[in-house]
Amino acid sequence: MKIGELAERSGIAASAIRYYEQAGLMPKAERGANGYREYGDAALERLNLILLGQDLGFTLDAIRDVLALEGEALHGGLMQHLDVRLRDIDQMMAALATQRASLLEAKAKVQATWERGECPHSL
Repeated sequence: MKIGELAERSGIAASAIRYYEQAGLMPKAERGANGYREYGDAALERLNLILLGQDLGFTLDAIRDVLALEGEALHGGLMQHLDVRLRDIDQMMAALATQRASLLEAKAKVQATWERGECPHSL
């Protein structure tokens, strides 16, 4: 299939497919006699994996690292990347919980200030 069909079937812009190829996430496409890129079904599967990785919040570098692995190394590498991503999410959630608590405290102070008839600018 040509890049336009691959783009349509994957829901990814042709320019993004070219970028993924240039960035080493996709193997270089075969070229037809007319010079156009030709892709097989494996390219669509690869794009779906890239999209899944991005949806899960992985960087393109992390996706590239996992896609380069095979066999047992793939399992171990994938599990390691998943564990790192889970730790990152846990840290983000803790930071957000702290920010939320701070915002609730600030909101209560502003409300109390208003109820006393004072201007919240004096906080």
